[in-house]
Amino acid sequence: MNWLMLLILLAGSSIVVAQDQTSVLSGTVLPVTLTKTLHSAEAKPGDIVIAKVAQDVPLASGQVIRAGSKVTGHVVKVFQDRHQLPAKIAMAFDSVEVSGKNVPIVTDLRALAGFVEVEQAQIPASGPDKGTPADAWTTVQIGGDVVYRGGGPVVRGTETVGKPVNGGVLSRVVAHPGMKCRGATEGNSREQALWVFSSDACGLYGLDDLEIVHAGRTEPVGEIVLSSKKGSLNLAGGTGLLLRVNGSLIDRTSANVNH
Repeated sequence: MNWLMLLILLAGSSIVVAQDQTSVLSGTVLPVTLTKTLHSAEAKPGDIVIAKVAQDVPLASGQVIRAGSKVTGHVVKVFQDRHQLPAKIAMAFDSVEVSGKNVPIVTDLRALAGFVEVEQAQIPASGPDKGTPADAWTTVQIGGDVVYRGGGPVVRGTETVGKPVNGGVLSRVVAHPGMKCRGATEGNSREQALWVFSSDACGLYGLDDLEIVHAGRTEPVGEIVLSSKKGSLNLAGGTGLLLRVNGSLIDRTSANVNH
């Protein structure tokens, strides 16, 4: 093998490594918040949907998706008819910012929580205590996990499932008994950034007028469909979503994993 051929092969290997370093592995959980309200009466197919990552998300590559990074999606379809309620919105999240680059992803929806529930999960379980710093509070996650900040664990019942970190928690994702949300997928059993959500958080919290029609884990993969139970559908800015990456745009048609 001549030197020119060797250099070409090495260059190709470097490109593959670089691409792997900027990928987001299937099974990675992304805790995000919507940046603005989504109205079924105003939305139309193709509209951009923006969410922001709520907590630093460590990746297997050693990189970190920083809190505040954009997760970009779009409205796929709107079902809004004055004579055929309830309204529905189908949307899909397509990319996430990683180290300044937009990385294509396909996600499904594990949990969805209203603004009030998100706020309550970030205050002490016993009420504000002026003598206790915020990084030592005991808080309750959306779904029931208890977080003992200041050096303590994250517990679900009597089981330790994770640890508190700056801006949220790192916990192992577990199945929710009696519901469709499962544990780790695609062999990605690392502790995940769950922000204010419990390790088994699944479904809707504080959004009694909504329904998750399709979570996006099966065909059409990546398409999340929400429905109102009456009237128009309004998903407020600040709503918290727990997304799980189940592939890239390249393998959207073949992905079929549990959420």
